[in-house]
Amino acid sequence: MNKSIIIAGTGSYLPEKIITNHDIAKTVDTSDEWVYTRSGIKERRIAKSEEAASDMALISAKRAIENAKLKPEDIDLVIVTTVTPDMMFPSTACILQAKLGIRNNIPCFDIEAACSGFVYGVEVASKMMKSGYYKNALVVSSEKLSGILDWQDRNTCVLFGDGSGAVVLSTSEEKDVGILDTVLGADGSDTATLKLPAGGSLMPASKETVENRQHFIQMNGREVFKHAVKIMGEKSFEVIERYGITPNEISLLIPHQANTRIIESVAKRLKLPMEKVFVNIEKYGNTSSASIPIALDEALKAGKIKKGDYILFVAFGAGLTWGATLVKWH
Repeated sequence: MNKSIIIAGTGSYLPEKIITNHDIAKTVDTSDEWVYTRSGIKERRIAKSEEAASDMALISAKRAIENAKLKPEDIDLVIVTTVTPDMMFPSTACILQAKLGIRNNIPCFDIEAACSGFVYGVEVASKMMKSGYYKNALVVSSEKLSGILDWQDRNTCVLFGDGSGAVVLSTSEEKDVGILDTVLGADGSDTATLKLPAGGSLMPASKETVENRQHFIQMNGREVFKHAVKIMGEKSFEVIERYGITPNEISLLIPHQANTRIIESVAKRLKLPMEKVFVNIEKYGNTSSASIPIALDEALKAGKIKKGDYILFVAFGAGLTWGATLVKWH
């Protein structure tokens, strides 16, 4: 199929509750200055205890479908990216399908590629759409990271937040627009750098795993930083060069919002001024796979993207996984 795959609609959702660095400093040994200097984060959003990933996904998905001027029954593929599914099974995508009232004869499934999940999800959806069998795909990234944080660990609890972002991908007759190219990759030899040890088949939940706090995120921040700066810069160059444009033709870089210093390092490698980089980590922290679609939705609402612009998404996450996608706005 020679049709283009465009981003026809976007939507996002952030929980109402805000927790600032000052709030966290009341319970762990940290400070606003310490957190902000090292990460660029001032505050983050925290979901209600009864609010699941599918609940947040439902709101962002509805907004994306409405923004695309479609109805739920127009969707013929649903992909959810998350590291915090409602439950191990069924998939959060199937739960979302039912909540949206989408017809029941379409494929719905989850992708788990950690913070790179959105880029993976868009690539999988667009390639499935190239088959000609799917016209409108819903890709939703929804993360309730507050539920897997050790709020006694000052090195991780300050970094993450909750939220959801969604896009509707649609086929288009317009040539050379939409999803132009994507680079994906992984290095499974370094799984210890960022992980959630317990709860799977390797280490099922037990009294010991709970007591040893093994159901929370564990991270070697120094190693993550080092790898992220290198890989995100390299893959940004790779996808740009493979398509045949130069970095200075990029109108807006929308990176995974993990750390301001990582984002600045990637921009420097691409020789992009920070005015061409969208950053909202100060307000939301790291929302894992949801960070790019949330940022995309905000960038569009802020008027930072116009027809013909080259947009670059780049992400890096546990796995270790990475991905970069080049988009020409329609």
